[in-house]
Amino acid sequence: MKKHHYIIAASLAFTLAGCGAIGENASLYSTNQPVVTRTNYAIDLNMDSSGVSESEKVRIGEWFDALDLGYGDRIALDFGGGYPSAAAQQDVAQLAAERGMLLKKTAPVTAGNVLPGTVRVVVTRSEASVPNCPNWSKYSDTNFNSYNSPNYGCATNSNLASMVADPEDLVRGKEAGPDTDGRGNVAVEAYRNKRTGDNP
Repeated sequence: MKKHHYIIAASLAFTLAGCGAIGENASLYSTNQPVVTRTNYAIDLNMDSSGVSESEKVRIGEWFDALDLGYGDRIALDFGGGYPSAAAQQDVAQLAAERGMLLKKTAPVTAGNVLPGTVRVVVTRSEASVPNCPNWSKYSDTNFNSYNSPNYGCATNSNLASMVADPEDLVRGKEAGPDTDGRGNVAVEAYRNKRTGDNP
């Protein structure tokens, strides 16, 4: 009789151990990864053959200042189905340049139609965060399989998400361009040739 009790107890122990393993992370990767969210801000401006009027320039300038544009923000123009106005594009590009920003070629899709005679200015802003962190759902428990704590990776990835200048770099990385080509190679060559001390 006692033998049957031992078998049943052992079976229950293995069953509970198996249930506890569901959703556990035994890898070297953290389940708490940064998530990048994008928000589009849009404003419609009236335009004519000469571009954007002075009053509209003041309005878009104040809008830019209210958004506190910074590195990582993306500005694009949407002319709807109409013909793009080079004059309006130049006017908005100049206002953006005064704030250290450049216009992107493609605007994201936004709600509503762009009316004829107007241009929609879209500012896309990305933010990075790590959901469910910190996670102290388990303070201590029996762990025979070296599972990671639910809070594993929260500190490192939260710091990364808060420090990265452009959250989009966490999604697709930084594409090489005219301003970046060669700079990394020069730094690597200087390091390899031990010439890092030559420059103050």
